[in-house]
Amino acid sequence: MLELGLFYTSATVALVATVFAVTRYNVAHALIYLIISLLASAVIFYLVGAPFAAILEILIYAGAIMVLFVFVIMMLNLGSPGDGVEHQWLQPGMWIFPSILCLVLLAEIVYMLSSGDRMLQGKMIGPKQVGIDLFGPYVLAVEIASMLLLAGLVGAYHLGRKYLIDAREES
Repeated sequence: MLELGLFYTSATVALVATVFAVTRYNVAHALIYLIISLLASAVIFYLVGAPFAAILEILIYAGAIMVLFVFVIMMLNLGSPGDGVEHQWLQPGMWIFPSILCLVLLAEIVYMLSSGDRMLQGKMIGPKQVGIDLFGPYVLAVEIASMLLLAGLVGAYHLGRKYLIDAREES
């Protein structure tokens, strides 16, 4: 019964963080909530007996891809209006709600790791089997997804660069 409560708590954190990620006007705030949503998804993966998927979720999505998004935002360089917005981000009130969501997830993770047993038993699949599947029958899907991500990154850079050049020409 407790396992179900942990699952629903993680799912609620994921839903709330995702809604906030979609509804924020500020891109940096949206990214923070998206990272929290991905961490909650990793907790859910761990709860259903997929610790390897949970680790991949944290390392690849919450780590690498979010850092890539932050670098893209930095490349767009919003100039002096962006500097004023950055000073607003440093206000303590801006970090209260994301911190509460992260503390809920941290409490769940500490409880799960201290209990010592898997919450919901499932079939364990090791990294070797995941690699065999990803680069075996699903290699085309993996390559298409990587090309789509690269095209999105190049497109975002191109559109942002064009916007900055147009804005500089107008002023």
